[in-house]
Amino acid sequence: MARRLYGTKPDLSVGSSPDTDLTRLGQHIRDIIVATGPISVSKYMQLALTSPIGGYYTRGQVFGSSGDFITSPEISQMYGELLAIWFVLHWEQTGRPSRTSFVELGPGRGTLMSDMLRASRKFPEFFATIQTVHMVERSPELRKVQHDVLGCEWEKTERVEDAPVDTPKRSVGRGLRVEWHDSVEQVQMDSAPFVVAHEFFDALPVHKFERGAKDAWHEILIDVAEPKAPTVLTPKYMGSLQPAPTTAQFKYVRTRSNSASAAMLMRDPRVVAQFEQGDKVEVAPEGARIMAWLAELISEHGGLGLVIDYGQDWTQGDTFRGIRKHKFADPLSCPGSMDLTADVDFSYLRFVARDLAQCHGPIEQGTFLHALGIQARLQQLLNSTKDRKVQQDLVDCYKRLTDPQSMGRVYKVMAVLPKSSTCMPVPFAPPTKDELNKIKVEKIVK
Repeated sequence: MARRLYGTKPDLSVGSSPDTDLTRLGQHIRDIIVATGPISVSKYMQLALTSPIGGYYTRGQVFGSSGDFITSPEISQMYGELLAIWFVLHWEQTGRPSRTSFVELGPGRGTLMSDMLRASRKFPEFFATIQTVHMVERSPELRKVQHDVLGCEWEKTERVEDAPVDTPKRSVGRGLRVEWHDSVEQVQMDSAPFVVAHEFFDALPVHKFERGAKDAWHEILIDVAEPKAPTVLTPKYMGSLQPAPTTAQFKYVRTRSNSASAAMLMRDPRVVAQFEQGDKVEVAPEGARIMAWLAELISEHGGLGLVIDYGQDWTQGDTFRGIRKHKFADPLSCPGSMDLTADVDFSYLRFVARDLAQCHGPIEQGTFLHALGIQARLQQLLNSTKDRKVQQDLVDCYKRLTDPQSMGRVYKVMAVLPKSSTCMPVPFAPPTKDELNKIKVEKIVK
């Protein structure tokens, strides 16, 4: 796994209590469970990542080598440059719409959008069509970082009223209007939207279910754990990594009968029929809702979209994990101190959007970047310097992004086009009828 890797001991620095080894947020979650009973994995993820009481993404600097994980745009400028070229190419293919806007879901530090805008300036006719840059970001701290990375001027910035920190709402950066939104529903569009969702869907909350006897679906919930000795984590997804022992403050429990969530989310017979007793499934209803919004937005306004994330083109059941300091960590230990994530099910996203837009792919990131000319761009950058260390760094970054043993295979790219489009996006092949109408399933170890 290229993006995120395991921490050796719990981080007690995020408002923790030395008596309980719980973060302040962990104590809050514990109080909720004691008062109301076990909570869903989805609710736990939502609290651990976005709660104002120490949620992970409210911390600010979580990206880069000094944070907990590194994303592809942080590795090399080539990444954002090639994504910009993809949008310029398809702007040409779709008739050069006169008004466009960039929309990024989960912009991180803003590095990807910054590189995309810089590369877009090399195509003046395209750049002149950009009306607004929309950044869908809840975290006040990350908004401030994005504001500065995009070169926005504070004297031209409107702040969010009554925000806990100096939070930008809209501004002007390098001649472009930039707007921030808490949710996708707040994005108002009057131009062709060019949407990028890079490592966005993996952080959306998932529900976990297990198929029981007589077609019952049990939901896997999270409860308070009793004190116990450290245990070693060995889930299938960790591969060759060797995580250290950990003591979790929470534990998994299973409902005895069909839960309301299971009845609602697992009712499609085309989905249910593919699972057997003992199979586990992760479902992201928030991801489905946002994918439907994205598909409708693109079809209604004649836009384009790229969904880039790590995951598979089938349903999985046991990929929920934590990442801290570039290493895997127990997701049930010290909530708020680590990132929580689950593999994206691209077949599910495509299934949700099937009547709303065209979805092409996913294909492997390495294939995508090579088709767009990353090797030629690498050569240009190598020729621009004689510093051997810089040259070696460039080659290392290229390998990390494209090598199948690194990010090249585990990261996937899916293109989204309007339902009425007659354009075949580069470098995707036409989807088969089976791919359009069927959710793929990987059988999980029971």
